[in-house]
Amino acid sequence: MIKRETDTLEAHFEQARATPPQMPAGMMDRLIADALAAQPAPAIGGWRGFWRAIGGAPALGGLITATAVGFWIGVAPPSGLPDVATQIITGGDDYIVADATSLDTYTSDLTAFGWDLDEG
Repeated sequence: MIKRETDTLEAHFEQARATPPQMPAGMMDRLIADALAAQPAPAIGGWRGFWRAIGGAPALGGLITATAVGFWIGVAPPSGLPDVATQIITGGDDYIVADATSLDTYTSDLTAFGWDLDEG
């Protein structure tokens, strides 16, 4: 862009900032009334309230699946991940990572799995 084009554009922006649009009278009240009307009914107590709060059967299925997979990966991790459950149970911090070419032993703590040592 050349300087003349940016100056023209800036002049339009200045004009727009000088006269901000005004909301018609009563529009905010109508907008808030519509928003409140669209809100769901308050949750019912007990199991129905819990069922509604989590999102019903599809959400419960997703929660159960995520819990099962997370537990499974935590107890029997894939070969590229550290075995955190064994580290917690035995108190050890060594684990073996198996790749296609060799077995390497790395030392790691539970928060920094030593993946930075895998580079190269």
